[in-house]
Amino acid sequence: MNAQQIELLKSSWAKVVPIKDTAAELFYGKLFEMDPAVKPLFKGDMKEQGRKLMAAINTVVNGVDKLDTMVPILQDMGRRHVAYGVKDAHYDTVGAALLWTLEKGLGEAFTPEVKDVWAGAYGVIAGVMKEAAASA
Repeated sequence: MNAQQIELLKSSWAKVVPIKDTAAELFYGKLFEMDPAVKPLFKGDMKEQGRKLMAAINTVVNGVDKLDTMVPILQDMGRRHVAYGVKDAHYDTVGAALLWTLEKGLGEAFTPEVKDVWAGAYGVIAGVMKEAAASA
């Protein structure tokens, strides 16, 4: 990612942070609507799960310009997700639910450029996680 894309990712995420609890609810609602089979993978308090998701996205967004430190974190997450029952196909559904959530949360600020940056960033993140999961 170039500097402009990184700034677009960070600035758009900064607009989501104030509504992160709502964004998490929207995300999981959409995820379970798109693929009801993933719902049993989530055990426990969904509000807490939403907080963990938003914290993880925040960590990745804030570290996107330091990929050398982010890759090991993403690899660890990918390996851990294997134990939860996550399959490669789930990453596509998560990506679609994330983009939908960002579109709803950002409204008019969800421009084609913002969508492209998020789709590209998520593709890299999912790729690193899936690769690590395959070697777990």
